[in-house]
Amino acid sequence: MTASLYIGLMSGTSLDGVDGVLVDFSATPWRVLAHQNLALPAELKAELLALNQSGDDELHRAALAANGLVRVYAQVVKRLLEDQHLKAQDIRAIGAHGQTVRHRPGLFDATGYTLQLNNPALLAELTRISVVADFRSRDVAAGGQGAPLVPVFHQHMFGDAKHAQAVLNLGGIANLSVLRPNGDLLGFDCGPANALLDHWCQQHTGQDFDHSGQWAQSGVVHDDLLHQLMQEPFLQQPPPKSTGRDLFHPDWLLAHLQPFDALPAADVQATLTEFTARACAQDVARHANDAQRLIVCGGGALNHFLMARLQAGLAMPVVSSQTCGMPPLQVEACAFAWLAHQTLLGLPGNSPKVTGAQGARILGGIYPA
Repeated sequence: MTASLYIGLMSGTSLDGVDGVLVDFSATPWRVLAHQNLALPAELKAELLALNQSGDDELHRAALAANGLVRVYAQVVKRLLEDQHLKAQDIRAIGAHGQTVRHRPGLFDATGYTLQLNNPALLAELTRISVVADFRSRDVAAGGQGAPLVPVFHQHMFGDAKHAQAVLNLGGIANLSVLRPNGDLLGFDCGPANALLDHWCQQHTGQDFDHSGQWAQSGVVHDDLLHQLMQEPFLQQPPPKSTGRDLFHPDWLLAHLQPFDALPAADVQATLTEFTARACAQDVARHANDAQRLIVCGGGALNHFLMARLQAGLAMPVVSSQTCGMPPLQVEACAFAWLAHQTLLGLPGNSPKVTGAQGARILGGIYPA
């Protein structure tokens, strides 16, 4: 077994597939040796999306969906091993985030919960590799938001000894990390990113996403709709804060669109893109105006129109994480490989400053090979 080799698996809120990376943590800086992506089967994707809302027989359905997701995870692991001509025993562990379907920290009984569909025991059986999973729950149990967890990784990956940096992950939800040279760290969710953009695009074009933002660019921003979207109370809440499809779901969008039902669909897409950019830029200006640049990762970094709208709202340079040596679609998967590494070293993976937890905690449960 090579103690430094880990696999990270991520299937994000956008449900655009599973990203897997093979990472060597013995190198400085760390090296991503391989990256694989697999789309989710259409039926599984639809079921995972449906399970974000209450429904009939959902415990049974959730258990089977978790099994289906893990079988995709196992395929990604197999491809990573084949890519590098490695065997299962060469890998120290897999960090598998699972698929978030509910995220309600601090609610109901003052603890709340976060739920990621996963079956790490099955993944360990299918791959014969140790699995670390359920990273968010310990932070929530300690009074935290359980999210975002990636800012600590961002600090290690993108932190600068001389200048403050800001990192924006544009997945289904947008989350911002503010990294300062003195080690001070801030991170929180800004609002929706690809979750609403992809939903509207799928509804009206049949395409999974708006490639490079071309459809949005063909539309016109509707100022009154944009103003209404920007009134969402979550956008005004101070950090620590986190969100997901529990808030930013299709019904939320439809409620805002009711007074504007005659708008062309492309204009709605343009307005949603501007909403995403403006909500993020607003938070960067509030909390990271001393940053040297904004580094963008996640699928949204490939949306050239969204990146242009972000740049239009900020004085600092807006760059893809590719310019920092890590392609946008690898960052979050690499973060969960790193979190698994932290867990097996007996080191904390959260930041109380980010999540609001009562202290630093070792995250995740371990399922030995």
